[in-house]
Amino acid sequence: MTDASKKPPGRPRSAQSHQAMLQATLELLAEVGFEAMSIDAIADRAGVGKTTIYRRYNGKEELTADAIESIREEIVIPDTGKLGSDIDVLIKNAAQMTLSPLGRQTVAMIISSASSNPGFAQIYWTKYLQPRRQAFAVVIERAKARNEVPMDLDPDLVFDAMSGIMLYALIFQPTSEDWTAYVRRALSLLFGDALG
Repeated sequence: MTDASKKPPGRPRSAQSHQAMLQATLELLAEVGFEAMSIDAIADRAGVGKTTIYRRYNGKEELTADAIESIREEIVIPDTGKLGSDIDVLIKNAAQMTLSPLGRQTVAMIISSASSNPGFAQIYWTKYLQPRRQAFAVVIERAKARNEVPMDLDPDLVFDAMSGIMLYALIFQPTSEDWTAYVRRALSLLFGDALG
């Protein structure tokens, strides 16, 4: 058997290595946090060389943002024909992603890391938040076309307010109602009758 026949094809190994890097990053984030985590430790845990990581990423901020993105679901742009139903879909998806133990841990790590590391905050904004903000704008533009909300409603500001409400309720959990009911009730202050 020749050496060439023993080596696995490059692409599957590359995909396998990449997956190992993402998994190692998530594990180390949970164990030691962003600040204490190092590229050396990620490479060790993933069973790859540091050069393999640096071929794909400029540093741990970018790798961490990618690792977090890998456990998130695809961007959903609901189109139920009614703003209230669209918002319900968004709330349900957010609940599925953030209310699990891993989801809560991830959110806590993101808030902590973003507030202490501007590089991480910028990468997370670019790779994760901005695409979701743009997707949410589509929901608001459809609602405007249906005359459900004022034409001058700022979708970015609404997305930021909605995110703030969701994070607040995640950290300071309401005692009188479940998370989804609380978030929907809070959002009705923004949208009024449009939520139905």
